[in-house]
Amino acid sequence: MPAFDLPLDELQRYRPVLDEPADFDAFWQDTLKEAGQARPVVSQRRVDTGLRLVDTWDVVFRGFAGEPVFAWYTRPAGVSHSLPAVVEYAGYGRGRGLPHERITWAAAGFAHLLMDNRGQGDQYGCGGDTPDPHASAPGGPGPAARGLLAPHDYHYRRLITDAVRAVAAVRALPGVDATRVAAVGNSQGGGLALAVAGLVPDLAAVLVSAPLLCGIARALDLAGAGPYEEIAAYLAVHRGAARAVLRTLSYMEGASFARRAHAPAHFGVGLRDTVCPPSGVYSAFNRYGELTGRAPRRDMRPYPFNGHEGGDAVHVREQLFWLREVVGD
Repeated sequence: MPAFDLPLDELQRYRPVLDEPADFDAFWQDTLKEAGQARPVVSQRRVDTGLRLVDTWDVVFRGFAGEPVFAWYTRPAGVSHSLPAVVEYAGYGRGRGLPHERITWAAAGFAHLLMDNRGQGDQYGCGGDTPDPHASAPGGPGPAARGLLAPHDYHYRRLITDAVRAVAAVRALPGVDATRVAAVGNSQGGGLALAVAGLVPDLAAVLVSAPLLCGIARALDLAGAGPYEEIAAYLAVHRGAARAVLRTLSYMEGASFARRAHAPAHFGVGLRDTVCPPSGVYSAFNRYGELTGRAPRRDMRPYPFNGHEGGDAVHVREQLFWLREVVGD
């Protein structure tokens, strides 16, 4: 895939005007207040994964509307003291899969909570376990288009709320240092981690790569695959719905969450990414922390010749060293 978005020097200065709703903060405060009434963790059950160097629990916590959300909680075997924690969010169409699939963070010495994606899990990987009881609102068949006509009905309102509640859940689990919790994700997971950074003011760190839901209006014009294409396909059929859809999406805009974030942040982006175009990623990075009164640390790692895979394992290695520098052992 040839380079198709803005050149790097322009991306580094790219700060488009945001069409941010006046009630953006009230919308999310009301949503999270409703979800946060009960204790977050419903249950935790030790599971045998066949792995000897990590211990894993099957966790259920309360997400949007108090509904059960599944997660895997994994930590180094035999370690009893409290550890810094990583809450990880999976990519679009994935569920939490099987517990032995993602052990990098636990192997690096962190407590690790991997959240299931409600109503997803059927496109990649090994599936998921969390249904989305609210998926009947008007919209397309894919999660990105469910409930698009109204922000209160939209799938990502529920999924972002689950992501915030996952932080509350990991802080309630044994063996976690609640003051050192990081949010991590790639693609859709990166968009969720960025939203959490804007909604949870006391995160210790956030690591996002190729985040979805950033620079959404431009991404709808540029993206050639993935969730943005699903939204465009919906609008190709519902030709008069663009105004309502863009209003809904404005409440999910990653750059708006980024403006409100306090935690040190590490970004990654492939400059040939046609799924989550780089201009969207830079629109969030360049505004990161601008409303907080002080500029938090923010680092960007671009990969000029890569697409949606970005830096892949090379980038994960950078994330590991960066996070240990920021939160310690």
